[in-house]
Amino acid sequence: MRVDLFDFDLPEELIAQRPVVPRDAARLLDVETDGLHDRSVRDLPSLLRPGDLLIFNDTKVIPARLIGTRSSGGKVEALLIRQQAADRWLAFAKPGKRLRVGDALAFGPLNGTVAAKHDDGAIDIAFDRRGPELMDAIETAGAVPLPPYIRGGIADAQDRADYQTLFAKIDGSVAAPTAGLHFTLALMEALAAAGVKTASVTLHVGAGTFQPVRVDDTDQHAMHAEWGEIPQATADAIAAAKRIVCIGTTALRLLESVARSGPVRAWTGETDIFITPGFDFRVVDVLLTNFHLPRSTLFMLVSAFAGLERMQAAYAHAVKARYRFYSYGDCCLLHR
Repeated sequence: MRVDLFDFDLPEELIAQRPVVPRDAARLLDVETDGLHDRSVRDLPSLLRPGDLLIFNDTKVIPARLIGTRSSGGKVEALLIRQQAADRWLAFAKPGKRLRVGDALAFGPLNGTVAAKHDDGAIDIAFDRRGPELMDAIETAGAVPLPPYIRGGIADAQDRADYQTLFAKIDGSVAAPTAGLHFTLALMEALAAAGVKTASVTLHVGAGTFQPVRVDDTDQHAMHAEWGEIPQATADAIAAAKRIVCIGTTALRLLESVARSGPVRAWTGETDIFITPGFDFRVVDVLLTNFHLPRSTLFMLVSAFAGLERMQAAYAHAVKARYRFYSYGDCCLLHR
């Protein structure tokens, strides 16, 4: 499909720079078959049904942005993408073209070496630490990898808490599964009281979530692979559920990836699934997701799920009603 079909005018001031407080005070646009309804995230227990199964992504954002110096003395910035081994990470680096295999990199107390360069501009960094010791060093030396449309990507101490969901427990993401940012303990208690059940999956969100679509046709766009896992307990819960409600596009992508080969089962691996209109959804019935940027793969996904014309109308309403967009913004509830 033509990428420009997924374009729309988004005033820059609607891209949220901080989340609302408390988190469940965010606005929610309920995109129903009978029209659009302006609601709040706190209305969610009344919008769902007893027996619904909510699927959350329990990935944890790591402080994946490292700033330091290279052996020549010049500045270097690395965005960690995916762990390759106990001491090695795939990363995007600036200035990537100037780096050579064997160059030494210093990020405060953490040292590394350029071990390989890839055609897409990424590099492999071999660090001088491994395993838990390496993760501890990254936690100390790194910064929260905010997307560039939030304060130029410059994070502060507040973002360490703001850019992490209530469910985060497994290190590995360079971006938050942002639909989960709206949930509080009070909201979870209200959902449980309403008879709504929960389960979790893990999908480590990669740097591909920041990459713009630079081609004219969706068939020409290549997605970066991301690692995920579905526990047996979650697969069993899905098999027994009346209706599946995904909290965020990351959980949806993982479930629908595994469902390509049959019923959802316990699974571990990588997915590079790219969902556009015409996609055959087999698992997810309802999707809670934030508002996404024009021409993004995520707006393509929600258009596939709920219909392009429907989402164009919903986003036009959201812009007019001054909803807040993207990672720290408001959300919408979509029905397949």
